[in-house]
Amino acid sequence: MNRFLALLVLLPSIALAHKPSDSYLHLERAAHGFNGRWDVALRDLDTVLGLDSNGDGALAWGEVRTRQEDIVRHVLSRLSLGTAGTPCPTTAEGDLRVARHSDGAYAVLDFRAACPVEPSMLTLDYTLLFDRDPQHRGVVQVTGEQGQGTLILSASRHAVEIPLARLSAWSHFGGMVHSGVEHIWAGLDHLLFLLALLLPSVLRRSPTGGWEPVDRFGPALRDVVKVVSAFTVAHSLTLSVAALGLVSLPSRLVESAIAVSVILAAANNVFPRVRGTRWAVAFALGLLHGFGFASVLADLGLPAGGLATTLLGFNVGVELGQLACVAVFLPVAFLLRGASMYRRAILVGGSAAIGLIACVWLAERALDLSVLPL
Repeated sequence: MNRFLALLVLLPSIALAHKPSDSYLHLERAAHGFNGRWDVALRDLDTVLGLDSNGDGALAWGEVRTRQEDIVRHVLSRLSLGTAGTPCPTTAEGDLRVARHSDGAYAVLDFRAACPVEPSMLTLDYTLLFDRDPQHRGVVQVTGEQGQGTLILSASRHAVEIPLARLSAWSHFGGMVHSGVEHIWAGLDHLLFLLALLLPSVLRRSPTGGWEPVDRFGPALRDVVKVVSAFTVAHSLTLSVAALGLVSLPSRLVESAIAVSVILAAANNVFPRVRGTRWAVAFALGLLHGFGFASVLADLGLPAGGLATTLLGFNVGVELGQLACVAVFLPVAFLLRGASMYRRAILVGGSAAIGLIACVWLAERALDLSVLPL
């Protein structure tokens, strides 16, 4: 019966193009050390281990079961736990299971980590999939006797120390801020969208329909502040609503709509139709963008208090990441605004290049193809 249910979960599982790769690691303090549960996407395991033995593009339960030892060995080799300078060896418990998350089927590995001494500080090094996908994220939830904490690990931040006596919803607030910054900087489509909106900020439309430089820095700064603030407010709104489970949209639809928004923002720089309302366009994308990370929080199943602090930290990080981009871009753009090179090569040429890249993204995401390694 369990195999039949697992097969029902696996059959409709189709990898969604460009959906961020995530895994969910739960660690709970136990008498011997830690009990663990690790949910890893089957599409990611198939990419690394080639689970689809008959090459038909659909994973069957039998194909997963026959490779159980390989899956367990690979996954556990990518996690290092320790305390007081000594390792806590991990051992699989029971057979693999399958669970359904918002973006498809996941292999569920139960394990235990035996620590030689009672742990007070947990050292954790997570390296799953980073060699294949630098955008992969490890969403880790640690539960101790005093509370629980949530953190998100990435290729640039994969080794952490966790004080078990001070676990709380706020104990890794700084880590969530860091994750928000990375979410902006590592999301090339969102960076290109922001760039498309910022490029005209130091210019204005002339009576003849061309571009001319603004006279002062102040109006350009105010325009940028409106764009960035609109994006952040909209992103926070839908991220919160979706993470609470009030609204849910298919990942492919959201990612395709984001690509469309990049195309429209870039096209408006080349063939201006919408003037003076770039903040409204930024708000529209922000509404879409918020759904992307929300599925991660929903799948983690955080309690209300933990969800609130996680959302706050992540949104603070998103805002800081955007402000850092603006701080680098705006002064340089203002200095170059009077040059014909800026208006022709950077604004028009750059926007055209952004639009073309986004057209490829749209085809990839709508048709489930892989063309650009971005």
